[in-house]
Formats: sequence, structure tokens, C-alpha cells
Amino acid sequence: MADLNILYESIVNGKLESAVEITEVAIAEGYSPQEIINNYMIKGMEEMGQRFQDGKAFVPNLLMSARAMKGSLDLLKPLLVGSTASYIGKVVIGTVKGDLHDIGKNLVGSMLEGCGFEVINLGTDVSSEKFVEAVKEHKADIICMSALLTTTMLYMKEVIAAIAAAGLKEQVKIMVGGAPVNMKFATQIGADGFSNNANNAVVIAKELMGIEK
Repeated sequence: MADLNILYESIVNGKLESAVEITEVAIAEGYSPQEIINNYMIKGMEEMGQRFQDGKAFVPNLLMSARAMKGSLDLLKPLLVGSTASYIGKVVIGTVKGDLHDIGKNLVGSMLEGCGFEVINLGTDVSSEKFVEAVKEHKADIICMSALLTTTMLYMKEVIAAIAAAGLKEQVKIMVGGAPVNMKFATQIGADGFSNNANNAVVIAKELMGIEK
């Protein structure tokens, strides 16, 4: 019988092979994907996020945990097709036009995915048009924009203007982040939320969705 506490520990400790192995056993034994995700995977990622916030874990640890979580999630996704109830919200994430940095953005995306959000990752160098198209296509609840350069972070304002021009401002919340970005800048450009780390991004995203932590 599958001991799903091993899955929790595998995610916390960043052990991909162990996480995949126990997930395969759990699926074969008929555990529901929602139970596996909500009771073990999300809790594992939340624990890692808390350790990171407390200074007890670091970016490499988070990346390894996210990798282990993704390995399990890839096995469960085919079983979730058509089941929107398994997600707490839909996020479109991307690094803005002109910027090719993606490590921080990918970490935020993995944390959001690990904590129950459906994540559509648009990659890097994403134009305002692509953000608008993605919001329309996926009916996103949140946009997450990242930038690592002071020159490219200014493009975030253009994206927000494009979202407003498309009549989508009431539909979608906008979060921004990245090394040069701060709360003052986020407020100035009309963003709904700002985060300077992956764990806090999950907290802010849940707040914007009206979900208690």
C-alpha cells in the first residue's frame, strides 16, 4: 500500500525519483489525483516555502522541491483533464518583452503550480499582445510578470495598459516581480500585487483570489 507521507517527504527533500515512484504506486492503487495533490504535494511545497521564508531553505532547495513536485504532477495531469475543480485559480506567467531571464519566473511558476494553481508559462520576451491573448484564451485569473532589468521592467506598464485597452482589467489581477521591481513601482504602474520571492508570490496570489492561506 502506498505511503503518501513518503511523497510529502520526497517533495520537501527534493527527491524526484522517490516522488515519481510513490506517485505511480498511488495511482495504481486508485488514490484520487485531488487527494494526492491537495493532501501531500501542496503541503510539501507549502512547507518548503515556509522554510525558505524562515531562512531554513534556499533557492537550490526550492528548485529541487519544485522539480520533484513537477515529476509527480506530470503523472497526475492526464487524470485531471476536464477537472477544473482541482485548481484554485489560473495564472498566466511570463518574463516581459526584451528580457530573457527565467530562473526566478520559473521558480514562481513551480511554486504556484505546486500550491494548487494551474499555470500557463509563456516563457521569456513576452509581448503585451501575447499576455492579452493568453488571458482571453485561458480565461486567466492572474497575470504574473517578471523582469530582471531596469530597462525591461518599464514594459510592465505597457502590458497593463494593453490589458485595460482590451477590457480585461476587471477580469484579471496583475502581479509583478523581479530584482529591480518594488512595491512603489508596482503601485505606480497599477499592478494589483508585488512579490520579491516565490513563497510570498503564492501568498499574494491566494489573497488576490480571496483564498485564505
